[in-house]
Amino acid sequence: MTGPSRTLPRHDPAPDLTASVRDLLRRTIDAYADSPQAAGWLRRHEERFAEPLRVAIAGKVKAGKSTLLNALVGEQIAPTDAGECTRIVTWYQDAPSPRVQMFPRQGPPRPLTISRHRGALSFDLQGVPVEQVDRLLVDWPSRSLRSTNLIDTPGIGSLSVDTSARAGAFLVPDDAPSPADAVVYLMRHLHAGDVRFLESFHDRDVARATPVNTIAVLSRADEIGVGRLDALSSARRIARRYRGDEKLRGLCQTVVAVAGLLAETARTMRQDEYQALTELAALSRSDVEAMLLSADRFGRAELDRPDSDTRVALLERFGLFGVRLATTLIRQGVTDPSTLSTELIRRSGLDELRTVLTNQFAERRDLLKSRSALLAVDLVLSREPRRATASLRAEVERILAGAHEFVELRTLTNLRGGAITFPAEAADDAERLLGGDGGSAAARLGLDRGSDAADLRDAARDALHRWKRRAESPLTGRAAADAARVVVRTCEGILAAHR
Repeated sequence: MTGPSRTLPRHDPAPDLTASVRDLLRRTIDAYADSPQAAGWLRRHEERFAEPLRVAIAGKVKAGKSTLLNALVGEQIAPTDAGECTRIVTWYQDAPSPRVQMFPRQGPPRPLTISRHRGALSFDLQGVPVEQVDRLLVDWPSRSLRSTNLIDTPGIGSLSVDTSARAGAFLVPDDAPSPADAVVYLMRHLHAGDVRFLESFHDRDVARATPVNTIAVLSRADEIGVGRLDALSSARRIARRYRGDEKLRGLCQTVVAVAGLLAETARTMRQDEYQALTELAALSRSDVEAMLLSADRFGRAELDRPDSDTRVALLERFGLFGVRLATTLIRQGVTDPSTLSTELIRRSGLDELRTVLTNQFAERRDLLKSRSALLAVDLVLSREPRRATASLRAEVERILAGAHEFVELRTLTNLRGGAITFPAEAADDAERLLGGDGGSAAARLGLDRGSDAADLRDAARDALHRWKRRAESPLTGRAAADAARVVVRTCEGILAAHR
């Protein structure tokens, strides 16, 4: 599987790590030139450095994976019903023109016919059983897909053993790196099954089980408050509590609350839907609230405009919470569909999720790809050991032990897991400097993204002095002092990069 051919710009982390890993990849490819399978697999990992970041969207059945993907792209391109296509791993990538290809388990790829039903995309598998399909590849012109390939995965824990196995085989393959660089894991509440999956997704042999490539999303946040106007506030409080959970902090970067259906609909809202919402908002608030006590009551209410069919369609698109929020905003003075769409997107939590995706994934693009490449090299060296490749295995160990980016990740994981402790304020400072809130210099220093080099240098110097004192203090325990020295090295790196 390869993405668009253009070369993407590098982000932090430092290019030295990327250069070292790519050099190691090329040397390993040369060493296994007589093993077509191993060399071909490694070449595909080398090609991944030029591709957009691969982000898989995972979760249990009905977690809202396809809905959230549509919200992120801004178009209804992922089927959201319970049809056969939702049981197949489906890749979405930017391309000049729309195209859908089916990759059977045996035989060449086939083009599929694209059709739309009520605004949503649908694919015809041409009678091929789902069990015989390896994956689908959807090319779609989209600015949102230019820097990220999104991968929609089947539901984990599905009643269909084959469907659940597909998700597991893709996300957590046996003794191999996942095809995805990072994962957005959707859940409705935190259950034991969610924790088990997050634990299984960690690669424990390389990069030491870091949560850097995983974030969790409460994806149906509006349902937590049973559709009340304050539902998202309740969901955000729960997300904050989860972020403080010691177990979960060691398994994912953060937890974000998102009303996925509202986000999708807000980004794809039509003029006729806005008109119908305006007609509802013109009614008395008590009448509308009485209708919104249940979906059945809202659809069957005796009302000429909007008619019953239109109201049922609104519920399918917005849900009770979305209809209630949209009509409230219109009553409060929103007078055009563009403004309403913007406000609904903001309140849905989608903007916060996109910010997290940028800070946690996009800014770590090279680090995540380097990590996947190291996993690939490590696997080949383990499966086909050769006397001549001893130096390559030593290089893997050297990079893991010496690359500051991986040292940072291990330290961050130990901080979040409680293996290293600092006073609360210092712990927050250390986590941020180590990249807990994002990999850019500004995010690490707690500054705005547009901060100039002088501000970055001043903040980095302050942090450097602060953490040198802590590292050298006789009151700091050995483990904490070691962690403090890692933070010092991070500050020195920021200063060197912004002279």
